[in-house]
This record gives sequence, structure tokens and C-alpha cells, in this order.
Amino acid sequence: MFPLPPAAETILMSFAVGFSEPTFQRVLPLVVGAIVTPSRRTVSAIVWTMRTVLRGHFTDFHRVFSRASWSVWPLGLLLVRAILKWIPDGAPIVVALDDTTSQHRGKRVYGKGCHRDAVRSAQRHVVFKWGHKWIVLAITVKCPWASRPWALPVLAALYRPSDLDKKEGRRHRTALDLARKMMAALLHWFPERKFVFLGDGGYASHELVRFCSRHAPRATLVSRFRGDANLYAAPPKRERKRGRPRAKGRKLPSPEKVVARSRLRKSTVTWFGGGTRRVGWVNGTGHWYKGGAGLVPIRWVYVRDLDGTHRDEYFFTTDLELKPPEIISLYTRRWPIETTFQEVRAHLGFETTRQWAKASVLRMGPCLLGLFSVVSLIFAEHARRRKPR
Repeated sequence: MFPLPPAAETILMSFAVGFSEPTFQRVLPLVVGAIVTPSRRTVSAIVWTMRTVLRGHFTDFHRVFSRASWSVWPLGLLLVRAILKWIPDGAPIVVALDDTTSQHRGKRVYGKGCHRDAVRSAQRHVVFKWGHKWIVLAITVKCPWASRPWALPVLAALYRPSDLDKKEGRRHRTALDLARKMMAALLHWFPERKFVFLGDGGYASHELVRFCSRHAPRATLVSRFRGDANLYAAPPKRERKRGRPRAKGRKLPSPEKVVARSRLRKSTVTWFGGGTRRVGWVNGTGHWYKGGAGLVPIRWVYVRDLDGTHRDEYFFTTDLELKPPEIISLYTRRWPIETTFQEVRAHLGFETTRQWAKASVLRMGPCLLGLFSVVSLIFAEHARRRKPR
């Protein structure tokens, strides 16, 4: 096998336990080739880049994704363990949650669908494209060499269209179901750590709020909120034993009504991009109600940008002990995952793959997203040993 730089060898060899020895002998040059290949990240292009050091027929490397026996879940666990070495013990693990769409056309491509393209869409103009929709969890890490936090992907799941699930005889899983499954995996793998999950408005669901409330204080959700949300007080203590008990208390004023009659309090918070910003805020508490699901206590915050032109926002959290400036600073740490998606496309060819078979599709996407984290860890290890230029 070809020699590896010291910083890369330690990290790459740690993933050997996720493969059989013959498979790992083919995986390692594919990983290096995916990093250094300047063109499309197809297996053929990677094999051509690494042709002088490869041993065996080129079809052996195609079978790594289509036929070899291995799973991306153990690799995700190993990747999380490697990233947690850079986060102090006892500190909460901030996890950004989002989805991204990779364009992939073709009649035989597994799992493709027509999805909204968040990159090309605006508030009044929605763009759809055919391809794969990936639900991604990324751990946010403050790197010593960067001015902003970095979001390192660790888990990814493919959203499959409902007609495909029906055809394969499987219960349809929504994007929220997939997100909850990966969140539960993190909580199961690391029972001694606390996680703070950051999601945009698409993940501000009663389902995820209930999930984090059930696992409090180990799981906290911070996300966008609605100004006209219906909030209620806790149900009063039951005095009569006859009849059905009340599911909720009196209706509370909506957040926008509270804001209209309140004075803004001012604070300096961490803002998008790693800087700081002066904001005005109003906060309140209440119970979010959904029929058949009950009440969930939340704290909401209204935010007005006093130094810039950012539109007014509403945020909420399931942790009532968090202070409003902390909630605002936490939510703005979600933005690096958008930068990660952009850089994965620009530097790792996330939208240039050509896999169409089921096993290849389900493996290639998460591997390229995880490769971004691997490259970041290699540079972090290199920077720890010597000062980078």
C-alpha cells in the first residue's frame, strides 16, 4: 500500500474496523483518490487518478459500493468519536440539522425524486430539480485556525419518495422521521453527553419537540418559530373526578401580540458567520399543543437586528433554562452547515456522482459528506503538529 502523511494515516486507519481487510485495501485508495481527483467524483475518475498505485481489476473498486458487505452507520460512529476529541468533556455537542438536494437524473437512478432546491429558490420563487434529498446531521466545531465554526457532517439519510416505499413494501419515512432516527442514534451512542440540535423552520415540528422533551436534559432543540403560533397555559389542577380531564389550559397571547405591547431588550450576540451583532429581543414561555399529542413547554424569542438589515425572526427552544441571548447565539451556529454543503459541491463533487444502483446510491452520498469531515480532521491533526502556513 502507498505511504500516507502522518496526520492522515492516524485518522484513515481508524476506519479499518468498519470493513473487511480486502475491502479496506480498496477503500483506502478510493478515499485518497476522492480527495485529490480534480474532476467528477465517479469511481472511474477516481480509479484513473490512482491508476499508478492500484492493484487489481478496476471492477473490484466499483463493487466496493455496489456489492461489498459494509454499512455507513458504524463509520458514522467512528467519525463522531474522532470529532468529539476536539470538543471538551462536559461541553454540549451542537449538532446542525438540515437537508440538501443533489441533482441526479436518469430513468434507473434509485431513490430519485423531484425536490425543492433550497440553493436556487427564494421566498417568492421556488425551483425544483430531480435528484436525491439527503437529511444531514453535522457537528459544529470551533476550529483554532478559522474565525467561524465549522459544521462537520457525521450522519446522512436518503429521503425516499412515498411511491418507492410503497413499491418496496416499507413504511414511508418523512424527513422528520429520518432526522429523529439519526438524533436517537447519537443519544444512544453517547449516553453521557448532552446534544443541542439546531434546525431551520422545516424541522420546527411538534414531533421533534416532543422527542427532545422526552430526552431532556440530554437533548435540546433550537429552531425557528411562528409569530402567530397558538400557545396555551398548563392545564389546571383537576378538582372533580368526573368527566375527562382538560388537555390544555387557557389560550395565551400569540408571540406577535406580546411583541407589539413589549419593549425590546438589547444584547450583543454571536451572529451568522462567526461575528457579533447588536439585537433587540422579546421572549416568553408557553405550551405548544397538538391534538392527540398533548402539550410541550417551550421558550420563544423575537429577534430584531439593530445593526444590519436581517429580517425579524422568531426562535424557540425546548430548554426553558436557556437565556434569550443564548438561544439567538445557538441558532446562528446553524449557518455553517450551509457553507459545508456549498464546499462539498465545489471541492468534493457531491453532485457529480453517477451511481444508480440501490447500494451504491445509499453509500456514495454519505461517504462524500463524511469525507468533508475527514479532510477537516486531517488538517486539524496537521495543524496540531505544526503551524500551517
